[in-house]
Amino acid sequence: MPEAIAILKKAGLKRALISSANDEGQQKLYQAAPDIVIPELRPYRKRSDVGTWARDESVIPYLKERLAKYRYAAIGEFHVYGADADLPVPRAMVQLARTHKLFLHAHSDADAVERLFAQWPQAKILWAHSGFQSPESVAAMLRRHPNLWCDLAFRTDFVRDKTLDATWRALFMELPDRFLVGTDSYTPERWHYIAEHADWSRQWLADLPRDVAERIAWKNGDSLFASFQAQ
Repeated sequence: MPEAIAILKKAGLKRALISSANDEGQQKLYQAAPDIVIPELRPYRKRSDVGTWARDESVIPYLKERLAKYRYAAIGEFHVYGADADLPVPRAMVQLARTHKLFLHAHSDADAVERLFAQWPQAKILWAHSGFQSPESVAAMLRRHPNLWCDLAFRTDFVRDKTLDATWRALFMELPDRFLVGTDSYTPERWHYIAEHADWSRQWLADLPRDVAERIAWKNGDSLFASFQAQ
């Protein structure tokens, strides 16, 4: 655990939204560094739940038990696509997020995001990896949903030769409050690339005006999760 926190500090991260499967890993991180770690709750008890959780009725009692025991800023990151977002388990999860006033961190296609908003129009959704969508599709979704934000984790397609792709740059300039830098440390090995990824992010952020770069780098996240303070 000290090694993981040291990695976050070496990378110069101000705060980090973190989840784990199962939940115990990120709870230990939060206890070790509550000033850095912002915990979110995944509907997974093991990594293989990624493909089965949406039809697993035992997920909801698990989420209720964790929510009764710990504080979270969000439910996610969860994987759900298309019409599966309307299955009973994801619907119940959305209602838990609504009851507890939590963000939804959705690794989803645009169809599923639309269905999540249909269930809870006031939801605040962080769209993992910007849905792996084109900048044109991302722009359309952001313009349609004022409570949608996008993380840029596990994406490099918006950078060309260390400078921003022109279409993505225009979108960042148009909607600078709607994007957050992210990495994707979904396996232990990827933790060792966090500092390298942070340095890479600073390179392409330097291609933006400073105020826009700072919003995407950390100010947007700091603002969105300002209500979640360590206790």
